[in-house]
Amino acid sequence: MNAPRRPKGRAVDGVLLLDKPAGISSNAALQAARRSYNAQKAGHTGTLDPLATGLLPLCFGEATKFAGELLEADKSYDATLCLGVTTDTADAEGQVLEVRPVAVGEAELEAALARFRGEIMQLPPMHSALKRDGKPLYEYARAGIEIERSLRPVCIASLQVLDFSGDRVILRVDCSKGTYVRTLAADIGERLGCGAHLAALRRTRIGKLQVAAAITLEQLALLSPDARDARLAPADVLLADLPRLELTPDQTRRLRLGQPLPWEGGETEGRRRVYGEGSFLGLCRLTPDGWLRPQRLVTQLQQELPREA
Repeated sequence: MNAPRRPKGRAVDGVLLLDKPAGISSNAALQAARRSYNAQKAGHTGTLDPLATGLLPLCFGEATKFAGELLEADKSYDATLCLGVTTDTADAEGQVLEVRPVAVGEAELEAALARFRGEIMQLPPMHSALKRDGKPLYEYARAGIEIERSLRPVCIASLQVLDFSGDRVILRVDCSKGTYVRTLAADIGERLGCGAHLAALRRTRIGKLQVAAAITLEQLALLSPDARDARLAPADVLLADLPRLELTPDQTRRLRLGQPLPWEGGETEGRRRVYGEGSFLGLCRLTPDGWLRPQRLVTQLQQELPREA
């Protein structure tokens, strides 16, 4: 009988906040970081288009269990709009469809932006990864096939002008999950009457994670192995928006065995990040019938987050 094959690479656990460069896919950035760590297991928390730069949290080892958590988080972007030019993808990577004159002042721009703040309806673009019958929409688009899509509600919490000069506008966008900034750029252009496309995009925030704490691939490659490992945050940074529960030693032991716990703490139902004996244990849910039920647990001890005030 052949011996089981050992996984290739190191058993690395944690979250790397990467500042993704333009011109490469999120998966290419992930694989480059994975090679830097020689990590056995890695994943990312939602993609950035090759055009985009900025915050891309990468997960290694145990942290991959919680990689999907940030998909639900609000996000912030710095978006550069090119007025007067529309493209088939609504961004700079597409083919130019139309060029129109631009006669937009600050008052007209502000009036247009006011219509996009708050709850709005968006039509997902054909050049997106949304799937229909198991195929992403961009595959239909490349084949020249237009698929009917439904409007979806999104929330633009803040839309702020950072710079405006002629046919270039830079906006700070704070938005809900599922927002297509490309579509927002194109819709703003239509509202202005001159058309527009997204010329550049930088993600600056996901939930409580900020790009200011991120590192580039070039910077990562220059670090020593110990310094590189020190850049990894614990897995529970992905759950920082959830309430925290502390368990007793007996509760910790039972939860590690996957057992639900009776809970009389008086908290409302919902998801919790759970700790015991100074360590992060995983993600649990408080149910209406008074139980704390494990959802995803770590199999190795993780460094805990600083205690909340």
